[in-house]
Amino acid sequence: MKNTVKFKDYLKEELKNKEFKKAFNEEEIYASLAIQTANIRQEKGITQEELAKRLHTTQQTVSRLEDTHNKSYSLKTLIRLARALDKRLKVEFI
Repeated sequence: MKNTVKFKDYLKEELKNKEFKKAFNEEEIYASLAIQTANIRQEKGITQEELAKRLHTTQQTVSRLEDTHNKSYSLKTLIRLARALDKRLKVEFI
């Protein structure tokens, strides 16, 4: 294990590559949205089915919104989701 590279160091090196960094940052946005959605829903004690009813959609759709590989978020979806979870939505460029 003498020559092993820590993931943190590997990632730091990979992020120097512009294409990798671009893809990594995009994936992080989608994964973060999915994780936040699931966490807020769970903190509020709401099931996927109940959230689906609030959104006038299906439980399967809510499950997809909580999937870190999902890339079908739209601004309209995020606004509806924020309202259904009784949250404000803040979108900004940083």
